[in-house]
Amino acid sequence: MTSLENTHHVIPQVEVSRVSSKGVQATDITIDFLRATSAVLPVGQLIKDESFTLYEAVGALEIMDPKMDSGYLKPGETLEDGYDVLQSLLPEQVVGIIDQLLYHEMAWHMGHPLSQTLFTSIYIDFILWPDPKTLGQAFFDRKGGCTDDNKLLHLVLQAYCLGLIKSCDYVHQAVCLETYYEEEDFVTNLYNRRLLPDFHINDFERLLDRAIEWVRGQEESISSEHRNALLTRLEFRKAFLQAVWMKYTGDVQPRYDELWDRCLSMISDLLKSRVCGVPVNSSFSEKIQRRLASTVPPRPIVNISYQDAYAHLKQLCRHGKAVVRVRQCRGGNDIITFVLTFQSQKPQPSVYIRCVLQSLILDEMKVLGRTSIKQLIFKDLEEISLPVGMLVDPLNDEVEAPQNPRFQIGKRMDLFVGRVGQSYLDISRALSMNRSRMRRMLCHTVMDWDNIQLDAEELDTELRQYTKEEPVIDRTADGEEIWSFPLSSWAYYQKLRQMEWITQMGFELQVYRTSEMAGMYWHLQHIAHNRLRHLHRIRGFTARRRNQTDENTKQQTASFINSFSFLSFAMLETSATQSFADGLSTFYAVLTHLSIIPSQSSPPYSNPHLRYSLRMRPFLPISLPAVVPYEEFAALSQIHYYDPSQPYFANALTIKDSKSESARLLELLDTAASAIKTAKEEWREVGKSSAETARCVGCEMEWRVRVKDVIRSVIFAGIAIASVRKWVEEGAREKSGRVLEMEEGAKGYHDWWIVPKIRSVKL
Repeated sequence: MTSLENTHHVIPQVEVSRVSSKGVQATDITIDFLRATSAVLPVGQLIKDESFTLYEAVGALEIMDPKMDSGYLKPGETLEDGYDVLQSLLPEQVVGIIDQLLYHEMAWHMGHPLSQTLFTSIYIDFILWPDPKTLGQAFFDRKGGCTDDNKLLHLVLQAYCLGLIKSCDYVHQAVCLETYYEEEDFVTNLYNRRLLPDFHINDFERLLDRAIEWVRGQEESISSEHRNALLTRLEFRKAFLQAVWMKYTGDVQPRYDELWDRCLSMISDLLKSRVCGVPVNSSFSEKIQRRLASTVPPRPIVNISYQDAYAHLKQLCRHGKAVVRVRQCRGGNDIITFVLTFQSQKPQPSVYIRCVLQSLILDEMKVLGRTSIKQLIFKDLEEISLPVGMLVDPLNDEVEAPQNPRFQIGKRMDLFVGRVGQSYLDISRALSMNRSRMRRMLCHTVMDWDNIQLDAEELDTELRQYTKEEPVIDRTADGEEIWSFPLSSWAYYQKLRQMEWITQMGFELQVYRTSEMAGMYWHLQHIAHNRLRHLHRIRGFTARRRNQTDENTKQQTASFINSFSFLSFAMLETSATQSFADGLSTFYAVLTHLSIIPSQSSPPYSNPHLRYSLRMRPFLPISLPAVVPYEEFAALSQIHYYDPSQPYFANALTIKDSKSESARLLELLDTAASAIKTAKEEWREVGKSSAETARCVGCEMEWRVRVKDVIRSVIFAGIAIASVRKWVEEGAREKSGRVLEMEEGAKGYHDWWIVPKIRSVKL
């Protein structure tokens, strides 16, 4: 490195403040220091004193950096904006400011922080700081300078701002009470501001009513166009405030639907009258962020378009009206179906609505506002694996004699409920997250359910001495005893469902590469096959229990009917899932073998075995069903030529030699077409089920739309298989004079079923 003189750098003359003190003698060493270091230190070398920590170094770098130093002011810049909040406003300006506040409110609901949305409003800042102790202090002018002739500002805009702040307070409290992920879904940071939590909604309703009454009386001073625009916005704010307050108080009534309907009906009027407003951009400033309790410097104001704001508002109102229908659910399976269906909507419900859903399901240890957690789990057990079972009999709680078997059963079942209660509720809580977080949480809950299954198996063994259960003797296996294991069977069923969801969410979130589709759909059908076998086992023991019951009461008969209804539908849906996944797996394997799927460059240090291990990572800790070894997985999901040196697997996708390749491909395509045909018939039967049978009470219409989307995907898959089969039958590329290509990124009818779109191109 050359010296400073050789590079023609000019050393700046630094003015050093002279220290005046009898005991201190200051010497300016800047020039000498720069010359010494530039001649010795090479580029990139750093000398750090041991006492000069990294924290101090970063702090020093922030000083005078406009991107890092929150107190830095550019030359001529002032800390305050100078906007006069007491200046008179025209009606069109008030309409414009109200609309801008609404857009910022929706931006906050979308996940942006308050510091870049509502807290950038100078009017909101004057209300919230200093923190008002009474509602009489929550005014733009704390000095009492407001006059009666300025009611458009001090009554109309003031009332709207206060109603807006209180609405945000109820939303903020509702979100904070439930499970959410900070800065992933929603930013709850208030930056040392309070959203008027100490005041009751009645005070804000009175202010809004006064403002509405005053605007209605201004027929001469305000034009009808601007008067109607102001009235619509004030009435909307009142209805919206009441809707979020009613949920916050846990008071869900028929009026809840009416409030959201009213908000929805006013959105069109808000849009039409938008042209009446004139935005006042100077009433919003990012400089306010300097006064907030924030660790970051001021960031740009988030401005969303009015189209996005009203679209989100309309979605919020629709979902707010629909979410309360979860109270119509009758049991755990209804709740799971409702949450799955509700969350699958596009766009997905906002975080506030998802938190409302969580609170409606469980609030103050009551499920759906009427059922205890124990009753919910017992009802689910009775529906799946224990109809008319002694383990879930309510009479067990009435027995107090320790020597009575019912007392011992009740005691152990209470321990079981305490073990699985939180995990059972975590399923619906995981399903109510955003889609990426949902899959991640399920990967954790499924491991918990694996442990629950093992604990339940031990408890089943222990409870046999009290239930006097008789085993089934398997004559084909040297008289082996087969026990029902009702609690363990229930836990295993719950685990298998979660494993299916994890795999299916991988397709929706585009986790898998196109070249992995064949393998992952094979894995999905493998899980569905295990669930179907397990349902057959449960149904067999349920039928045995019914036959062993001498005289069934009406209640017992209804319990058996309900259980058989659920098991039959679950078996049909699982079989439909298995058939569709099996058909797609075989079809993708053929497309890969024919090189119709575009080749994708593999990352360095990657191979199919490692990618398989990565995809199976969520399932590796699970004991049952065990992850299939890679060799077997590859043999069953990939087409390959027969190699006698490799281990043999039944149903492997092998080709004996090149001469029989075409015939074998046609055979595999026929197998895929047969599976797709079966899936179409089964999914149509699923769609014909009643809401009670399908456990979709409360979301029947949305559930049927999803089933129809699956049926469309099945039909589309059948068409794609037929086109490829015809091409292979014609002699493929050489004789047909055509080549098949797959469109990348083509949107399907259902996110869980990725059907390849094949097109024919002439050579």
